[in-house]
Amino acid sequence: MNLPTGLQETAPQEVTRAVVAKRWTLPSTDQAASEELTRAAQIPRLIAALLLARGVTTAEAAAQFFSPKIEDLHPPSAMLGMDRAVARLQQAIAAKQTVLIYGDYDVDGTVATVLLKTAIEILGGTARYHIPHRMTEGYGMQGDVLSRAKAEGVQIVVSVDTGIRAHAASQRARELGLDLIVTDHHLPDAQHGVPHAIAVLNPNQQDCNYPNKSLCGAGVAFKLAQALLEAADPERARKVLVPSFLKVVAIATIADAVPLLGENRAIVALGLRELRRPINPGLRALMACAKLDPALGKMTATDIAFRLAPRINAAGRMDIASDVVELLTTRDVARADELAQKLHQLNDDRRGVEQNIVAGMEANLAADTSLADAACLILDGEGWHRGVLGIAASRVVDRMHRPALVIGHEAGDTEAHGSGRSVANFHLLDAISTCADLFTRFGGHAHAVGFSLPIANIPELRDRLMRYAAEHLSAEDRIPELRCAAELPLDEITPALFAWLAKMEPLGMGNPGPLFVARNLQVASSPRKMKERHIRLRLSQNTRRAGLNAVGWHMAELLDKLSIEQGSQVDIVFRIRENEHPEFGGLELELADLRRSAAVSPAAS
Repeated sequence: MNLPTGLQETAPQEVTRAVVAKRWTLPSTDQAASEELTRAAQIPRLIAALLLARGVTTAEAAAQFFSPKIEDLHPPSAMLGMDRAVARLQQAIAAKQTVLIYGDYDVDGTVATVLLKTAIEILGGTARYHIPHRMTEGYGMQGDVLSRAKAEGVQIVVSVDTGIRAHAASQRARELGLDLIVTDHHLPDAQHGVPHAIAVLNPNQQDCNYPNKSLCGAGVAFKLAQALLEAADPERARKVLVPSFLKVVAIATIADAVPLLGENRAIVALGLRELRRPINPGLRALMACAKLDPALGKMTATDIAFRLAPRINAAGRMDIASDVVELLTTRDVARADELAQKLHQLNDDRRGVEQNIVAGMEANLAADTSLADAACLILDGEGWHRGVLGIAASRVVDRMHRPALVIGHEAGDTEAHGSGRSVANFHLLDAISTCADLFTRFGGHAHAVGFSLPIANIPELRDRLMRYAAEHLSAEDRIPELRCAAELPLDEITPALFAWLAKMEPLGMGNPGPLFVARNLQVASSPRKMKERHIRLRLSQNTRRAGLNAVGWHMAELLDKLSIEQGSQVDIVFRIRENEHPEFGGLELELADLRRSAAVSPAAS
């Protein structure tokens, strides 16, 4: 919730937004439950309401929420298949058998690879790894990689953050005589179930009673590493190794945008605490490139999401993701610095490529006016870099607020590759599953998918998905919703309240920074535009004559549309943040939306 010094005037990078009306929604409040939790936990009523909305209903749960402990981690043995997986890996370690870890090219997959490789080597085992190349191999386990591994003496393969739908690869492993352990968090195939393996670790598989169904892929791999380490030396594992591992598990958990509640919240809170004291040369070098100095204060989930994670992801998007594994496992400080600088440059390259694709999508949207009314957008372009299609799809969803698939293909190719992102009430994996016959391969979950298909099938995919979306998305679903936590007059915003809100960290999916509504505010001075896109203004209400400063990213066009000037009466949706600038710091408001007050302009929406 704090704004780091030096970022005060920096807005998020995103596609040009259209000025569209948004729905402001407020939760129904159980006053009795709120008052009871306020009394029992001795917390402000507003904080009690925020906790209740997150499923925290008792004083004990509130204490756990505010002070996560390592004891909040669930025992790995609660996961279906864990005992078999541990036993087979213990056998491999004892017999000096080489273990191949088959990973994935994003943050989740590379971190999962690092975790399991490190655990096996701590216990005296030998572990190799294979991270597929996004461009030449694509997502998932491939039979030819397994064949080469068998020829090179590998006897056991462990997939991480992949494999739950790899039925063909699991069959190839059986034919080769390779033992396979699958660890993944993606949804299994509803028709074919899980692949054949010695053990399948996935909290989302049928009959698995593991309490946390929203672990990321690295989280599942971590549970296997935790089980192995605790079986060998319980005290050292719990006091030294598990806390150390949580540093990188936290990075993957944040990057993969899983809900930061329950065990995930504990993983991230504890991991961020450990990141204040990074020992790993690769982590230290990467944090330096990202201008993150742990000595200056506590690390936040926002720091990870917008500074560290993009640099780690850039390796798999633009080049070779195995560089991440080397970065996080090398003990050579010079090599760590070299690799961190490479990832930093790749992230800069990624931004440039992304801007080119966004420009192409903007041109497509402008050229085809019928897309303005389409319930689902399927955009494709020649030369669009496969590594950033998911980011590009997110940009389209942010702007247009409807599901979007972005597809790239190269001149002369017959196969295209794509990524999709969705809106809240549209299950994207279910949607593309209705077109399964058109894809070479596909997978994902409710809000994000990846796939490949023959280029010739794109028109049919576009036609069928647009019809499906038109039937399954209501008009209301296509209006952006701002889910607000409560009405909060400006004169109730105090340093004490902000201190309580700061305790809601780490923030993220499932535990977002709360949005508040304030009505009938007066614009106390002439609004100021920043870089012709963003705005700064001062707002006052009732007895709070001094008012508060507010910043609105990408709101210059909205300000002009509403003709807002000094003296205007407005309603706002906002977050509270602390600006740490030495000259104009202090509590201020970050606007999420702005309207003229209904009392002044009844027609305003």
